[in-house]
Amino acid sequence: MTPLGSGQEVGRSCHLLTFRGTTLLLDCGIHPGYDGMAGLPFFDRVDPEQVDVLLITHFHLDHAASLPYFTERTGFKGRIFMTHPTKAVIRLLLGDYIRLTQMRKGASGDVSPDDVLYTEAELQSCVDKIELIDYHQTIDINLPSGLKFHALNAGHVLGAAMFFIEMGGRSVLYTGDYSMEEDRHLMAAELPKYHASPDVLIVEATYGVQVHASRAEREARFTGTIERIVTGGGRCLIPVFALGRAQELLLILDEYWQEHPHLQSIPIYYASKMASRALRVYQTYSNMMNARIRSQMDLGNPFSFTHIRNLKSIDVNNFDDRGPSVVFASPGMLQSGVSRQLFDRWATDPKNGVLIAGYAVEHTLAKEIMSQPKEVVTMEGRRQPLNALVDYVSFSAHVDFVQNRDFITSVNPRNIILVHGAKEEMGRLKGALMMNYNKLPENKRPTIAMPPNEVEVKLIFTRRRSAKVMGKLAEAPAEDNDDTIANQNNNKIAEPREGDAVRGILVTQQNSSKVVAPEDLSTYTPLRVGSVSSRLHVPFVGKIETLRMFLNEMFRGIDELQDASMDDGEDDVEGEGVVTFSMHGGQVKVTAGQTKGVATVEWDCSSVGDVIADSVVALIMHAQSSAASIRLTGRPCAHRRKKQREEEGGEEMDPEKTTEEHLRALHQALKDQFLCVEATYEAHKGTFEVKIDAAFNDGIGDDKDGEEDDGALVCVATVEFEDGLESTAKITVESEDEKLASNVRACLQNVAAASA
Repeated sequence: MTPLGSGQEVGRSCHLLTFRGTTLLLDCGIHPGYDGMAGLPFFDRVDPEQVDVLLITHFHLDHAASLPYFTERTGFKGRIFMTHPTKAVIRLLLGDYIRLTQMRKGASGDVSPDDVLYTEAELQSCVDKIELIDYHQTIDINLPSGLKFHALNAGHVLGAAMFFIEMGGRSVLYTGDYSMEEDRHLMAAELPKYHASPDVLIVEATYGVQVHASRAEREARFTGTIERIVTGGGRCLIPVFALGRAQELLLILDEYWQEHPHLQSIPIYYASKMASRALRVYQTYSNMMNARIRSQMDLGNPFSFTHIRNLKSIDVNNFDDRGPSVVFASPGMLQSGVSRQLFDRWATDPKNGVLIAGYAVEHTLAKEIMSQPKEVVTMEGRRQPLNALVDYVSFSAHVDFVQNRDFITSVNPRNIILVHGAKEEMGRLKGALMMNYNKLPENKRPTIAMPPNEVEVKLIFTRRRSAKVMGKLAEAPAEDNDDTIANQNNNKIAEPREGDAVRGILVTQQNSSKVVAPEDLSTYTPLRVGSVSSRLHVPFVGKIETLRMFLNEMFRGIDELQDASMDDGEDDVEGEGVVTFSMHGGQVKVTAGQTKGVATVEWDCSSVGDVIADSVVALIMHAQSSAASIRLTGRPCAHRRKKQREEEGGEEMDPEKTTEEHLRALHQALKDQFLCVEATYEAHKGTFEVKIDAAFNDGIGDDKDGEEDDGALVCVATVEFEDGLESTAKITVESEDEKLASNVRACLQNVAAASA
């Protein structure tokens, strides 16, 4: 982290933050005490093209006024974020800043190109690039470091934000200017809830170890000083910025005038070209203010003042100031504009007074007159005596020491970087914080740095090796002997213990890892569980019974679903309708009969499903290619039947020829399964001698007479067809080995059934 501004000073807040290839710029202000280029942050220390994101905390000039210069006159191509009210007010304030700059240079008669930081056109171009963020809205930037951030209410002024930044597995909280005290229209800053302690806290040190008086005491002093001046016939000048603390002071004074009728004849002026537009902005965003203002908005506009007159334009030379009056005029540092012109005109009269109501930056006239000098220099360069009363009552919405210390303690950061404070005040705050942390063990004390401008603070972080267990995996049901805790649904769950095994999917995204169950992926990650289904159309012209036989020989637990309703009488196979075979729990399905000449294989793609689908396709092809299958799956021949020939007066067909073909098909089927098969044919009878090696029969069967000397097992099967009936046969199987006999019998029965 490198301060490009507000390092051991107040003004031109701008901080360069880099981590794991990501570059951020936090705020982009100017120094009110310097003119033109001299008031810019030290932009020469950064390559604008490398800046990914620029965050603006609020609309004050010392935090935002150099933004158009950086976006329009450098190579910056990143993204800009700020809250809705901040963007609305920035357009007004920076337009007024351009006008005041031109007015000041016009009065001096010496305008240098370097003094014009940007034009109206460049300001509008810059505003068009701004992206908006709401409080508590998380913006996730698609960068390798996993940059994301969200805004928190910072108090201070309307729309002011802190930024909680996460990148590369680490977190940074940047407070900007913040206030822990609720006032007449703004809420106090909020603590970053629901987050672990940030690794780095970049916090303001504006007031160092100073402690503010109570709000009631400050208000009494403020109104009392004004009343004393105006009742003495004097004029009271209150230099303020057009937006911010001005609205708070106007609320206080309008209420005081309402309660004191004797003062109501004395006018109060709010001299600002932006007065009416500024109050419209406040009215628009009243929902972002405190409960007091929101309740008043139901009855009327609390910013529609009774005793305060808006002056859109004021000619100081012709302004009627013969009687007592109170004038709020900008800018707040008295560097130029109406406030400076009125000061120059009223400073010599001892009845008049100047009331500084906010923080005065070094090298400004507001800071200079707080030391009560005898003389001051006017805008024209002439010296004149300072006889008017100068008083200071702080309504600056910055934390004092107690509020700052308590906030830092609550946040509990591991590293603290102090910014936005004079060197002496910052040094005192650092010393006070170190004394406070001396009570802790050394390994628990945070580091504290207060770098000057352009001095880098380097913090080294090791990569975290941890993962969060989320969802169902973190809510295992409790056993009887488990220590239990209640989840968000008040269900008893087992408290995790060291050494417990966790099985799930490890998801690492942008340096953050989590372990979740597959069904929780869509809840806790951007991932979704999907599946790929495949469908393959395989040519198949055989019988469904043949396919059924082959599948049952290969797989167990096949579920079969037959849909006869889809039988169209033409395309179905054997008139069985559509038959679907399901394997492996329904993950692989074979459908036959739906389309003529085609079997459809469907499966969910997986390592197991793909293997089963491959084997099913091979079975379908084999069921049509083996010699036995070709015979068994062929359609009935076109020869005329015996009855048909008799009716036509023809000769009777030869039954022996048909019987022999059946016997040879049986012989081929046995050879396909057992390899060594000898056959003998006698008329309508076939005898098949099957020999197998005993070693391949898993040791079943002892050395009996049926086992030959060469270690082979023998089985004799006889198939005899009845005279004249080629479809009815008697099968006899004999073997000393029961397992071999059973296998041969099953083979013959399956072939017979398939050819029926």
